[in-house]
Amino acid sequence: MKVFKVITSLFKTHELRKKFLITFLIFIIFRFVAHIPVPGINLLALKTLFNRNQFLGLLNLFSGGTLSNFSIIALSLGPYINASIALQLLTMVFPKLEELQKEGEYGREKINQYTRFLTIPLAIIQSFGIIAILRSQGVIQQLDFFNLILTIITMTTGCLFLVWLGELITQYGIGNGISLLIFGGIIGGLPASLGQTFSVLDTINLFHLLIFIVMSVGVIAAVCFVNEAKREVRVSYAKRIVGRRLYGGKTTSLPLRINQAGVIPIIFAVSLVLVPSMVGKWLQTLSSSSFSSLGFWLVKLFDPSNIFYNLIYFLLVIGFTYFYTAVTFNPDKIAEEIRKYGGFIPGIRPGKPTAHYLKTILTRVTLAGAVFLGVIAILPSIIRSLTGITTMMIGGTGILIVVSVILETAKSIESQLLMRNYEGFLE
Repeated sequence: MKVFKVITSLFKTHELRKKFLITFLIFIIFRFVAHIPVPGINLLALKTLFNRNQFLGLLNLFSGGTLSNFSIIALSLGPYINASIALQLLTMVFPKLEELQKEGEYGREKINQYTRFLTIPLAIIQSFGIIAILRSQGVIQQLDFFNLILTIITMTTGCLFLVWLGELITQYGIGNGISLLIFGGIIGGLPASLGQTFSVLDTINLFHLLIFIVMSVGVIAAVCFVNEAKREVRVSYAKRIVGRRLYGGKTTSLPLRINQAGVIPIIFAVSLVLVPSMVGKWLQTLSSSSFSSLGFWLVKLFDPSNIFYNLIYFLLVIGFTYFYTAVTFNPDKIAEEIRKYGGFIPGIRPGKPTAHYLKTILTRVTLAGAVFLGVIAILPSIIRSLTGITTMMIGGTGILIVVSVILETAKSIESQLLMRNYEGFLE
């Protein structure tokens, strides 16, 4: 009842109601454009290919389902996400970018502009790669140079159009637009999955279906718990007199999240683990028997249903979780900032001992988050082997994205409601 009361209060506010309507309208445009195919595509052959190829199914997940239609936004927001990650890593390498990031609104706008510029070449490269893969499978007819360039321009423009829609939601709607569009793409594929499940319901073992439902609820609960879980490190500030005023004397906490890296390690890992299969498929097309044999073994070893593939995928996720956490969270810098403002961790000396203490805690906390992300990454294979159900494979990664976006949007609504003296969702 309380949730309905909050929603009613939400729609009574003209400004928030307007934001919701704008967000809803942009979602309608997004789903409409997702069904406009690129010319020259055999859609029936494309659907058949995606139903029997788990490798392309993984790519389709990160495209939000638009790749299976090969629509003009088939790239989805993949190039923009990759560009954002690359800029974030470069910010840690180049001091000028780091200084720019600290310049408030102006700095963030400049970095967003650089991200858009970097998105264009990445979109062109990914467009060519996807066309080459689908052409080798006979889904796309042989394109001459002019039509190839036209198709690449269409797909690149579709990606930039989605980026523009996402920024419109961020500016005029509610929540983070890019995250909401990814969320919308994943959720948009659920009706088709449900339809396929109901069509073969008589062939599914009811016990396996029950296991599937219980595991799905458990995964959602685990994602919610881990996404919000954090280790609080107590930080105290000594009292000091500046002029005639007394500062400090307070105790705060430094939150170290278990899932510090979010879904980014999975994106990194899946980008690497899919490369051998792509290379293998290309080697199989060569006339040389040795190269063709090598390609056959690469495709077999890195098939998503293979144990070797899942083991490599799991280890890559763990490795990238530690790498990304180390890049984005610098204990030495945090310890220096605490010392600079007169703070200290009770029982730990300021400076290097504090940095070492933070590194120790971060390593332990990150291990739990890394193992959790690794299990989430290979979850579809685990569920498929236990239940045999393949029609409802939204995947642990998709669930992680969906839950994260819902929690983020709920907090955004909460903050806007609190500003207008309404009760919020989260208490």
